[in-house]
Amino acid sequence: MSMRELTVLGTASQTPTRQRNHNGYVLRWDDEVILFDPGEGSQRQLLHTTVTATDLTRICVTHFHGDHSLGLPGIIQRLSLDRVPHPVAVHFPAGGAEYFARLRYATSFHETAELACEPVAADGQRIALRGGHTLTARRLRHPIETYGYQLVEPDGCRMLPERLAAYGIGGPAVGELIRVGHLDVGGRRVHRDEVAVPRPGQRFAFVMDTGLCDAVYALAEHADLLVIESTFLDSEAALAAEVGHLTAAQAARVATESGVRRLVLTHFSQRYADPARFAAEAREHFTGDLVIAEDLATVAVPPRRVASPG
Repeated sequence: MSMRELTVLGTASQTPTRQRNHNGYVLRWDDEVILFDPGEGSQRQLLHTTVTATDLTRICVTHFHGDHSLGLPGIIQRLSLDRVPHPVAVHFPAGGAEYFARLRYATSFHETAELACEPVAADGQRIALRGGHTLTARRLRHPIETYGYQLVEPDGCRMLPERLAAYGIGGPAVGELIRVGHLDVGGRRVHRDEVAVPRPGQRFAFVMDTGLCDAVYALAEHADLLVIESTFLDSEAALAAEVGHLTAAQAARVATESGVRRLVLTHFSQRYADPARFAAEAREHFTGDLVIAEDLATVAVPPRRVASPG
């Protein structure tokens, strides 16, 4: 059975706090297990979850500020220590290749794991995932080269058993109908849309350090689950714009305007002790499903939208 859920390893920006570890997020999406932005302490945080280093299939880094990447040495060495048997793809800004190389070999270790390094070199670069899904990187607005990631499942269809039965279609013929798009039955050609309804593909978006820009909206568009930084509250909006970050209000407005179903706010400045303030500010602009991320929380991707028979 496929599983789609987010495990939060850490939610602090810049510096960890007593309650919040540096960033770190694991997305389990069917056969893909993707680690996003492993900050310092990510390896230890994994021990408190059901995710192991061996589960990981790829790592995505948005940019090379320490709170998003200082956990890479430990994670990479753990892959070798655990002798992970499959290649692990790693995506990061191409302009930060030197930083990645330093982090990868920060200390001496016996390397046994295979890393498939696939740097992101262009806005809109697409990465093919298992199952025909696609990961797209978009250039964000931050003082250094930064990319957000959007995972998109291709649209499909949901077969309607009562309509299939009415045409006497069953068994392997159903698979052929899905694959070919039509089937000749009893002297009549039955088309797929006569016995199915559209099934929109699900979407996940990961937006970290950035000022407001078109790419934020492009990444968030129709996301079933949007994980987005809200470093500051609106009272510090000028500071947020100056240093390339978002406020909770901005993130919430993006979610509303982009049709997001479940919004996860994270990457909180250490200046705020009460996370309820982020929820209160976001609620002024977003009425959907809202999650204020906490370390070690698990957030499910919402159930698939169900299209009604026409």
